[in-house]
Amino acid sequence: MAGGKGTRLWPISRAKKPKQFQKLIGNKTMLQETVDRLLPNFSLKDVYIATNKVYAKEVRKELPKLPVNNTIAEPSFRERASCIALAAAIFSKDNSDETMAVFPSDHLIKKNDELLRVLSEGEKFLNKNPDYLITVGVKPTGPETGYGYIQHQIKPIKSTNQKNGLKFFEVERFIEKPDLKTAREYYQSENFLWNTSIYLWKTSAIINRFKKFIPDTYERLCRIKKTVGTVNFKKTLDKEYPLMDMISVEYGILENDNKTVAVSADLGWSDIGSWSVLKDVLVKPKNKHLVKGEHLDIGSKNLLVYGSKKLVTTIGLKDLIIIDTDDVTLICDKNNSQLVKAVVEKLEKDGKVKLL
Repeated sequence: MAGGKGTRLWPISRAKKPKQFQKLIGNKTMLQETVDRLLPNFSLKDVYIATNKVYAKEVRKELPKLPVNNTIAEPSFRERASCIALAAAIFSKDNSDETMAVFPSDHLIKKNDELLRVLSEGEKFLNKNPDYLITVGVKPTGPETGYGYIQHQIKPIKSTNQKNGLKFFEVERFIEKPDLKTAREYYQSENFLWNTSIYLWKTSAIINRFKKFIPDTYERLCRIKKTVGTVNFKKTLDKEYPLMDMISVEYGILENDNKTVAVSADLGWSDIGSWSVLKDVLVKPKNKHLVKGEHLDIGSKNLLVYGSKKLVTTIGLKDLIIIDTDDVTLICDKNNSQLVKAVVEKLEKDGKVKLL
């Protein structure tokens, strides 16, 4: 999934080139990193990128060896459920029922081998239990308020037979970005996980859940599926996709179904959803700065400085985010970096499109 706008990482993440197409972590974009971590076990022909049509050209630029038909260009911005419904329609066009894995394109995973193990073990589980839906979570390392959470049963319902195999827990509910007090309670509990938004299921299983829980989107999915590979596909897609329900797959399907299970995995995972998270993930201890560009400092602590062509100088500051681009300078308290999204919303409301 590579169609998001990444507004909390503005002004580096822009409408024309959001964070999944930015080199925030290393020398490759986050989309390229996401694809690369799968290639030891998968071929590019099995990788599909779902994105908005305005980013399709950028996807092809970043992944020139990706088969042309493996870029799924969405005609409008919708929620996650619509993106998954469209992909399922395309994958099931020949009535095959392979395992479908869903990944965000803008997350950090440090332990690639563990991710590949989860995918392998998850597929084995689904081959024996094809009607289940799997969501992958990670144990919280702190009371994070910027992540979604999964609450699950304490006792596993199933586990793989191998030594150190995965355990599958029945999901009770999903919680989106709790307040600090609640996040602390979740952190101290044994049955809460951070939601990575990584999912595995059989294609037929997720389509059947759309039929059960989001019937209008299901009907549109079916209409699109009938035209996949024909001259009528684009016309049908342009008509049906923008009318699909604006709902997340978690609230629309997963927490309503009695066969949704969670797997806890140690992936070295982070959702790079804000400047403060990026700082904490890449630089420790906290007093040390994270700097990209020219920076001169005297007596400051715990700064994130992303510069452009100018020298950025700081004196006696603490816990600040400083982002300097050609046309925008952002300065904010590190603890309020989630509010960057509100700045983008204000600019949009004021019609300052060039700055978005």
